Amino acid sequence: MTTQREKARLLRELHRPGEPVVLANVWDAASARLVAGAGARAVATASAAVSWSLGSPDGGGADREQVLARTAEVVRSVELPVTADLESGYADTPAGVGETVTALLATGAVGVNLEDAEYAPQEAAERIAAARAAADAAGVPLFVNGRTDVFLHGLGEPEGRLDEAVRRLRAYVEAGADGVFVPGVADPETIAALVAAVPAPLNVLAAPGSPSVAELAKLGVARISLGPGLAKVAYAAVRRAAEEVYASGTYTSLDGGLTYPELNGLFTG
Repeated sequence: MTTQREKARLLRELHRPGEPVVLANVWDAASARLVAGAGARAVATASAAVSWSLGSPDGGGADREQVLARTAEVVRSVELPVTADLESGYADTPAGVGETVTALLATGAVGVNLEDAEYAPQEAAERIAAARAAADAAGVPLFVNGRTDVFLHGLGEPEGRLDEAVRRLRAYVEAGADGVFVPGVADPETIAALVAAVPAPLNVLAAPGSPSVAELAKLGVARISLGPGLAKVAYAAVRRAAEEVYASGTYTSLDGGLTYPELNGLFTG
């Protein structure tokens, strides 16, 4: 059986600029097994999708213990390396982030996303440093993915966002981040500039209209995430089918669904 440390090393090796690891983010055991069966080389959770499935809003609404318990379920469901999106660490202080990471490692996960959210760059860097220290103390080479929301939230004037993102990401790398994540960026020029300016594997968030996997690979991207994209598609299917049966009494929206044997077989094989 592959150990946690071996899985951690594998996750690191998968971050290759020009040959990106593609993460179709999941939120529970069933979605994790479906994604693994589709050919994933690693599995990642999406904080928004996990939060919604727990009945909480994204952005700090979920309970840390519930999120960690769900992460443990995902880890148990697949043999692949698992990396968890833990928002800004579900803690008010760097020390608290370290405690969260220690608890995360106990689930068997080998990677974590930490976003700067509302924190100033220096404080966000201190939080990443605390995560790094906690992983080092546990002896697990956890892949820490430092995320900035400069583009996603449109911080500052547009002409200054690239420089601000680079400044933050370099600080996060110096603090111990292994990779960097910049959601909200889709244009090739900006992506290429980030690859060139930050000395760490770049993760981008893909959505309809984003460059293809092949195009992002040519730009030097090392990691591509779908974020809550799969969950949004799944929940849209639920709403369509429910609205149809309550509005017209018909069931055509159920066409194309997975069969009972397919889903039940995820856990009986």
